[in-house]
Amino acid sequence: MHNGNTQGNGNEPHQPEPITEYRLTLHAARQMAERRIREGDVTQVLAQPEQIELVLPTRWVYQSRFALGEPPKTYLIRVFVDIDEKPPAVVTVIRTSNIKKYWRDV
Repeated sequence: MHNGNTQGNGNEPHQPEPITEYRLTLHAARQMAERRIREGDVTQVLAQPEQIELVLPTRWVYQSRFALGEPPKTYLIRVFVDIDEKPPAVVTVIRTSNIKKYWRDV
């Protein structure tokens, strides 16, 4: 779902779609390793995002909630993607427990 505001000037970004092919930038790969975020989780967020948000003209954030750890705790994985590249480039990935800060109620 797109939560970005548009002004109706004809320059609106296209509606984002699930991503099945992508490339990881070196920065994103390093952050995933440092933050212990699995590539399988990133792939799942991109293919089946719960929410998608425009943050820059060609950068979208795909995000989904995950229950991780023992006992399970809910986290939000946010995947920042430059969609103007072919294939789209994952530029950074974060995991946060501060879901309320980033979650958009529809």
